Amino acid sequence: MQAKLWTLLGRKAGDNTQVSTLAAELGWPVEEKRILARAWEIVPHLLLGETLAGIDRAASSPLVPPWPDLVISAGRRNEPVARWIRAQAGGAVKLVHVGRPWARPETYDLIVTTPQYFLPEGGNVLVNPLPLHSLTREGVATDAARLAPRLAHLPRPFTTVLIGGDSGAFVFTPETGRRLAEGVGRLVAATGGSVLVSDSARTPAPARRAFRAALDVPSACYWADARDDWPENPYRGFLGLADRFVVTGESMSMLAEAAAMGRPLYVFDPAERGAWWARAHNWGVKPLSHRLAMRLAPRRMRRDVGRIQAALVAEGRARWLEEAPALIAAGEGWSVAAGADPQAGVRRAAERVRALFSCPVKA
Repeated sequence: MQAKLWTLLGRKAGDNTQVSTLAAELGWPVEEKRILARAWEIVPHLLLGETLAGIDRAASSPLVPPWPDLVISAGRRNEPVARWIRAQAGGAVKLVHVGRPWARPETYDLIVTTPQYFLPEGGNVLVNPLPLHSLTREGVATDAARLAPRLAHLPRPFTTVLIGGDSGAFVFTPETGRRLAEGVGRLVAATGGSVLVSDSARTPAPARRAFRAALDVPSACYWADARDDWPENPYRGFLGLADRFVVTGESMSMLAEAAAMGRPLYVFDPAERGAWWARAHNWGVKPLSHRLAMRLAPRRMRRDVGRIQAALVAEGRARWLEEAPALIAAGEGWSVAAGADPQAGVRRAAERVRALFSCPVKA
C-alpha cells in the first residue's frame, strides 16, 4: 500500500528539511503544502486547536479535497493546520509530527523527536539522537569536487566551521563570536591547515563581525550578509571537503549534517559563563521566555539542546572544542565512533510510519 501524503512546510528551513526527508524516505506520492502563518497566529492556535485562523489562506497552498491519508508536519504553526485537515476528513487522516508538539502527544499517531525535548521513548513517540536529514558524504561529493579548485591555494587540513545563532537561552554576542574564533584559531595553530566558514541567517551581525575580526588563520568564508561573493552557496561543498568540523552547539541541523560526514567533530558550546542575569541581552523576550519555560513549563514543553551535545560526546561522535588543543598536544588522536549510521534515524522513522498503515518495510 502507498498512502497519499501531504507535507506541511513553514518558514523554518530545519523543520522543512526533516519533514521532506521523511517523506522522501517513504517514497509515497506527496504534495507539498506551503503554510504562511500570520504574525499573531499563536493566539488562535493555542485557544482554538483545530483551526486555520492563524494562517494566511490566500498566500498558503490550497487545502481542499481529496484529503490525504497522511499528513507530516513540524513546528507549532503547522500543528493546528494538520489537525484541521484531519477534522475535515472525518478523522480518516494519520498525523505524524516531527520535533516537539504543543498539543498533547496522544493527539498524533506518531511523533518523531530528539532528546532535547524530554519526550520519553515508547508508544507513539520515537526518539532519534539527531534531527532527520538526507545528506551523506557521497551526496555532497560532486559539490566538493566543483568547489575544490577555488580553494586549492589554502593549506590542508580543512576545518569546516558552521555557525548558527540565537536560539532559546543562547544569545550570540560579539563575545561569543570572539570566543569561537579564538577556539578555532587554537585548533588550527596546533595542526596547521585552514578553515572554511559558513554562518547562517540566524547569526547576529555583531557576533559575525567579532568572529571575522578575531579569526587570524587562512580561511575561505561564506557570510549570509555577503552572498554576492560566491556564485552559489558553498555549504554542501564545505561539508564534503572538511577534514574535521567545528559546529556551534545550538544548531541541531548543522550538528546532524556534520556528523553524517564521518569526520572528527568538535562542538563549540555557546553558553556563557557566570550569572546569566548580570547580562542585559539575556533579558530579551526569547532568552527569558526560554528560561521561564525550563523552570515552570510541563516537562514535555521544555527544550535543552545540551542533551544532544552531551550525548554526541558521550558516544564518541564529537569532542568539545575547548579540549582540542590539550588533546592534540598530548598526542591523543581520535576518529569518529565506528558503526555510526547517519541515516539510521530516518529509516527507523519511515518504518514506524509504514506500520501505521500495516505496510511492509521498504527494502
